[in-house]
Amino acid sequence: QVLLVESGGGLVQAGGSLRLSCAASTLGFGSYAMAWFRQAPGKEREFVAAISWKGGATYFADSVKGRFAISRDNTMATVSLQMDSLEPEDTAVYFCAERFRATVRSMVREPDGNAWGQGTQVTVSS
Repeated sequence: QVLLVESGGGLVQAGGSLRLSCAASTLGFGSYAMAWFRQAPGKEREFVAAISWKGGATYFADSVKGRFAISRDNTMATVSLQMDSLEPEDTAVYFCAERFRATVRSMVREPDGNAWGQGTQVTVSS
């Protein structure tokens, strides 16, 4: 069974930075597009960022564009989310997701059957 394990969350003041990491046990990780989603209290899970399976293309939600960066290491089977200039509105539980050879734009939709992990909590204080 595929495991996606998120880490790196925490409490940070507005304007601060955090770096999230997702470790995947997926066989053939290098053939999967990866994405980050987040879910704030009382809200539905929403798309944050995606990266293509080779890492050459990225796509971001408008709300994080210019502040967040996504990267991957296919040899380590990890994907990272660098979050800068954090805002209280970024407070949420962050999850990673994968889809086999998907385009980055298609990752805005939650992948069917994704093995959602526990997520990692990000709290931004004002």
